[in-house]
Amino acid sequence: MARKQSMLAPGWWDYTTLEDDLLKDVAKLTPNDLLQLSRPGFKVVFYDTLEDFYLAEALEYITAWKQATASAPVGICGPIGPTEQLPLVARLVNELQLDLSNAHFWGMDEWFVDGKEISPDSPISFERADREMCFDRMDKKYRIPDSNLHFPKADTREYISSWDSGIRCAVMQGGQGDVKHWAFNDPAKREGKYADAPPTPEEFRKLTTRVVDLHPVTCMQNARTSAGGVVTGIPAQAITVGPTETWKAEKVSIWQAGVHDNPFGQRLTAFMIGKKIMDSSVPMSLLADHPNVQFNYYRGGIGACGTEMH
Repeated sequence: MARKQSMLAPGWWDYTTLEDDLLKDVAKLTPNDLLQLSRPGFKVVFYDTLEDFYLAEALEYITAWKQATASAPVGICGPIGPTEQLPLVARLVNELQLDLSNAHFWGMDEWFVDGKEISPDSPISFERADREMCFDRMDKKYRIPDSNLHFPKADTREYISSWDSGIRCAVMQGGQGDVKHWAFNDPAKREGKYADAPPTPEEFRKLTTRVVDLHPVTCMQNARTSAGGVVTGIPAQAITVGPTETWKAEKVSIWQAGVHDNPFGQRLTAFMIGKKIMDSSVPMSLLADHPNVQFNYYRGGIGACGTEMH
């Protein structure tokens, strides 16, 4: 039977092309049901306050970087969504007087405009956000050397090679977008060889850091969260860390405060990963095959999938 067309963007694959029975079952999940989805290789964790949530996220940076030595450098790959943890990371580094000379950081993604990565001078630059919210706030005595900061560029070769340069990635953090991506690993367009079916999980897993076209839902979401809803101010392409690099991270840690994705989306990906249902129309579901994934939820942001008129 042919797959359904997307309700959101007919020229694309996304979660609305999944079977209705699966989607209906997901909508019924309670917060306790989410916790029960934990299994070996996949852990669901709740936090009762936003303070605890973002502190725990910041501490993942500290725990990883404390392991770094000159002979065994350690890094973390971090997101721009969420960002609330970033100033906390800088404060912890300064208060703990943590020497980061052997620590590394990979940015997850960056906008791609006019054939190149967007300038760090741009107000929507992800590199700029990382620097201003975190690294520039660290005391120069403890700050990560600039050579240890790896931001994706249009020429991806140097960024990709850094993942095979002897630096251990202890954890890759991420948020979850409305289209169920991590970083900008969006679903594929419904065209060419993928007109009738999305890429297989095996095909998607082979993708490395690259320039991607963004699903219209992703453009709308970034306009909502970063540009006051002005979609025309959001680029339609980006450079994103790929699944190939993601599987080189020892742990993938996804943080959901209820701000970026909605109650249904927060349930869907946990259900698919917990049950090992992998479909590239829901890119996050492919993490079911990663050996160490943790979903972190702010309990107050989980919400419910019931109908409520406003």
